[in-house]
Amino acid sequence: MARYSAWFQSVSGDPERYPLTEIIYRCPQTGELLEVVHDEAALKTKSASEWKSLFDGRYGRTEWPYGSGVWSKHEWVQPLVQPENVVSLYEGNSNLLWAERYGASIGVPDLWVKQCGTSHTGSFKDLGMTVLVSSVKQMISEGKPIRAIACASTGDTSAALAAYGAAAAIPVVVLLPKGKISAAQLIQPIANGAIVCSLDTDFDGCMRVVERLTHDPHVYLGNSLNSLRVEGQKTISVEIVQQFDWEVPDWVLVPGGNLGNVSAIAKGFQQLQRLGLTSRLPRLVCCQAAQANPLYRAYQKALADSRPVELRDFEPVHAGDTLASAIRIGSPVSLSKAIQALADCDGIVEQATEQELADAAARADLTGMFNCPHTGVALACLEKLVARNIIQKGQRVVVVSTAHGLKFTEFKAQYHEKRLDFISALPNEPVEMGSDPEQVVEQIYKVLDKRSKPAD
Repeated sequence: MARYSAWFQSVSGDPERYPLTEIIYRCPQTGELLEVVHDEAALKTKSASEWKSLFDGRYGRTEWPYGSGVWSKHEWVQPLVQPENVVSLYEGNSNLLWAERYGASIGVPDLWVKQCGTSHTGSFKDLGMTVLVSSVKQMISEGKPIRAIACASTGDTSAALAAYGAAAAIPVVVLLPKGKISAAQLIQPIANGAIVCSLDTDFDGCMRVVERLTHDPHVYLGNSLNSLRVEGQKTISVEIVQQFDWEVPDWVLVPGGNLGNVSAIAKGFQQLQRLGLTSRLPRLVCCQAAQANPLYRAYQKALADSRPVELRDFEPVHAGDTLASAIRIGSPVSLSKAIQALADCDGIVEQATEQELADAAARADLTGMFNCPHTGVALACLEKLVARNIIQKGQRVVVVSTAHGLKFTEFKAQYHEKRLDFISALPNEPVEMGSDPEQVVEQIYKVLDKRSKPAD
């Protein structure tokens, strides 16, 4: 990778560059977030067709580390990490599911769901964490005295960091909001040996603590405030285009909490366009839960004035209880990047209530999916935008599914057992029967007959 290089630089445009091996998270001059900037002049020494051929040739292969969906794009992600320091659990290469039945039912036949939850720890967080932990391993090999990696989390970040830290033999500290994540998410970092700290606060409070903790340069920050994470997550966009034979969809919808994924996905599509592999950008939709919707509120304020959303429109909120617990964030770290991403991709922001997200997830599940509540937020927003004819029938649409439904079985059970704070539109409870074969068979036929009747 010697011919390719990348560095940290402020999102504000300050020209100062910082090595990717430097322990730094914000611009010292402006306090703004940093982003990873690539030497695109060097990347352009390969033609677009050469990059396509290289990426297609590596897809799912066994040569280390290129079988990974992230590291198959090594040159575009973190070219300074040597292959021997890559920490990969075969992330990426996730299914782009043609949601044929569900799409037809809501009037969008060309609907696809990017199943980022079908990864090692069950969420898209693996894509960014492989890059961050590999970079730390590279730093340690060069003599940096890093003793641990720490993160605040609503569940999935902690699971990914714990797994990759364990694989790299690097200690991990995770800070979780007490009682606000699923049991499956909690047990993941515990099983992988992380130091699990349950704080009596919400995610925003955990984030304040981890930022204080990582003032110590020996404890490296693992949250998406660290832009190395974005470099892995942007490969979602490259994979989507690659799976469509290098064509760009019309719309991409993504759940939005801390907003790192919104900016990452935009960055991936922009890099594809600048390097000539594609000719246009999709429209981007940031989908928020109505209980944790600070960007939606800012967007509505700007929309009322018929102008793009700006930083001055934003006010943090105290995020309320939501089934979409991983995006229960009232003061998102990647706000400035996300606002720029929306501007670049002609993006919009939509929200979903608790009932809307739960019913949308259940509706899609009935066509063969098994959606987490955060994907439910995106599906509900999709249904609303289709109903308003903003997203139209002939357009190709991708919904980014961020986590596996099995991490949220409590949500599923409560919905179908009708134990939530609203009436479930599509509950499906087990039918209790006896043990006599003739009676059970008779009851089964009654249920089949009932289900085969058209709805009133």
